[in-house]
Amino acid sequence: MNCFKSYSYLLVFVFTVAFFPTERICAQFDAELFQKKNLMAWCIVPFDAAKRSPEERAAMLEKLEIRRFAYDYREEHVPTFEKEILELKKHGIELTAWWFPMTLNQEAETALSLFQKHNVHPQLWVMGGGDLNMGKDDREKFTAAESNRIRTIAVAAEQVGCKVGLYNHGGWFGQPENQIELIKKIDLPNVGIVFNLHHAHDQLDRLPDVLKMLRPYLLAININGMKTDGERLGQKILPIGNGDRDEDVLLAISKSGYAGPIGILNHTDEDAEKRLRMNLDGLQKVVDRLSQENTKK
Repeated sequence: MNCFKSYSYLLVFVFTVAFFPTERICAQFDAELFQKKNLMAWCIVPFDAAKRSPEERAAMLEKLEIRRFAYDYREEHVPTFEKEILELKKHGIELTAWWFPMTLNQEAETALSLFQKHNVHPQLWVMGGGDLNMGKDDREKFTAAESNRIRTIAVAAEQVGCKVGLYNHGGWFGQPENQIELIKKIDLPNVGIVFNLHHAHDQLDRLPDVLKMLRPYLLAININGMKTDGERLGQKILPIGNGDRDEDVLLAISKSGYAGPIGILNHTDEDAEKRLRMNLDGLQKVVDRLSQENTKK
């Protein structure tokens, strides 16, 4: 009888592990995902009170031990595109992503030629717009036009070994379901999604479901201090650790199974180094709290 009971318990255990692996895995918080080696600096070029040069910026990232960088720019930075790439290589910083024009204009062609010349392959982050309340006919026309626009960029990107990331920045284009619809219409293997928390305050209450939906397409996630109704309250950009939903956000990302780069940002008029340090410190505190809670379970 005792042997029978033991065998029954074993069957129950095996059944649980085999058929409910996701729940077991998701019970663990992956602190490694948020360590410096996986972090990427974002919004620190036009957003920097110190107005650093490419050399100063790369040196700053090396000092902070941030080894990944997503490059955003304005027109005045175009002449230093190549210098930026060279300085990043000199300081051992990976050019993980590049804020890319919405069409293949001269700036886009210049960047692509430099990627090829220097054998770098950043993700190309591309925005879009669109009225969320457009009618069915307008939506169909817009979707077709947007898929053609992105496909043209993606074909050019593929020639230099780059992926294209749809960048949520509000509007129709910024909705997860719409981005997935576009990717399916484009139907190219080098097109994915960059998910920005600072442009996703309206997705907070369904974040686990959104991440599950986006998971097959995710190229990068940029995190931010998140408060309930933060954007509506004028608190769109906050240092990580200053939001009342930050633990929820990090836990949801960890549970999603995502394993790519995690971006931290300035996106303010403050000194970029100061703001990155604030994010590093705040992020570590949130990670420590979640790790401690995890060990208690």
